[in-house]
Order: sequence, then C-alpha cells, then structure tokens
Amino acid sequence: MVHIDSWRINIPSSDVLIDRILTDADEKRGGTVFTLNLDHLTKLRHDADFRAAYERATYITADGMPVVMLARAEGAAIERVTGADLVLPLSRAAAVARVPVYFFGTSESVLKTAIARMKEMIPDLVVAGFEAPPMGFDPRGEAAREAARRIAASGAGICFVALGAPKQELFADTAVEAADGVIHLGIGAALDFIAGHHTRAPRFLQVSGLEWLWRAAQEPRRLIPRYFENAVWLARYVLRLAIEGSPSSPDAGKR
Repeated sequence: MVHIDSWRINIPSSDVLIDRILTDADEKRGGTVFTLNLDHLTKLRHDADFRAAYERATYITADGMPVVMLARAEGAAIERVTGADLVLPLSRAAAVARVPVYFFGTSESVLKTAIARMKEMIPDLVVAGFEAPPMGFDPRGEAAREAARRIAASGAGICFVALGAPKQELFADTAVEAADGVIHLGIGAALDFIAGHHTRAPRFLQVSGLEWLWRAAQEPRRLIPRYFENAVWLARYVLRLAIEGSPSSPDAGKR
C-alpha cells in the first residue's frame, strides 16, 4: 500500500488484519505481524537482523500517529493499528472462530492475570497455553526454536508475543521458520495493560498522537532518550523528503 523509508505497510486497518489472520489460521498458514512505528524505523537503520525479520514479515501495520501521517501524506488510506489495540478484538474474533490462542512473553504473573481477565471478558476464548521465557532469552537461539515447536504443538493458530522490540519480532521470525502453522503477533506491553500492571494513556492522547508523553512521564529514564532518538530520525526523514521528494518508487516493493 505504501512505503516509509522503503519499509512497506500492507495492512490498512485492524478489520482487514483480523480477517486475514483468521483466514490464515483456518488454513494453518503461519506468518508474522509487525506494527511499524518510529522506534522500529530508528532500529531498522542499524540492526541488520531486525531488517531481515521485517523483510520476511507477512503483515505490517502503521503503529503511531507519525507513521500514520507519513503514510497518509503518500496518499494511503491508513488507520493506526497497534499491537495493544489488536489483542482484545482479535481474541474476540478468534473465540467466535474457535481458533486457539497462545501467549508468550512478559512475566508469569502478568500472563496469569491478563489471561484471567481476558477469559472474564471473552468466556469462549480458547487458550492453548502460555509461557514466560527466562531472563536473557535469546530470540534467535535453540530455546526460541523449542518454544516455537511447543506453541505449534499446542494447537494454537495465533500467538501473542509480548517481548518488546526488537526481541518479539526476532522471536516471531524465528518461530515461523522453526514451526509453521501459527500467526505470531508482536504486542509489546499490551498484556501489562490488561493485567493492570501499567496504565495506558487516555484515549484522547492516543488519537492525538501524544501517547508518547504519557509513557515518557511514567518511565522517563528509559523512554526519553528513545523518544529523542526517534524525533531525530523523524526530523531527518522529513527533511530528506522535502529535498528528495517521495520515497515511493517501482523498486520500493522489494522490501
């Protein structure tokens, strides 16, 4: 649909993505779902392994209002689709379709609390399993491949991966190669929000593109340097567009 810094976005809305994920799950077709945001775009500039995972991704959405606005400036009819926003509607759709889901990442306490709350909201949700990897987990190592095989053997059609970027994307990419048949979706801190361990920004901040202010206020030492780096990337990219013009070209689809 559109390319940002040569990286493709091929999903316009959450409804389209949910429909495609359920179709793939019904046909036992594995894949990965990544949500492109400024942090990812910054990391993609200097992380070759992350780039390789993105190049193989099945579905990529626009996550974050800056990315949405950049896509719309290219003429794409794009909605913001984040991992956090997908968990509940996708789980509801999976429950109706009787597609089992799996949860991988974060901590065991967060997993148990989040799953219990989701089962209260979605009684028909089929949870095939959950797993919190140990500290120092290597998303490219043999332990990751073994985890992927356990997830596939559980009968899950969808796996929510809550490891944060780039680890969750690297694990998803590894998992699809190690054991096909499961859609792996990176969801960041979504389960922490559901479990109540973290509070997500109010809706008006989310839709206005100011959710980052809320998050920075909660974790300033960790997030302010990241957001500064992202802002620098965005400023340079917009300046380059102003000088060179649109990044879209016939060769852009190679990524």
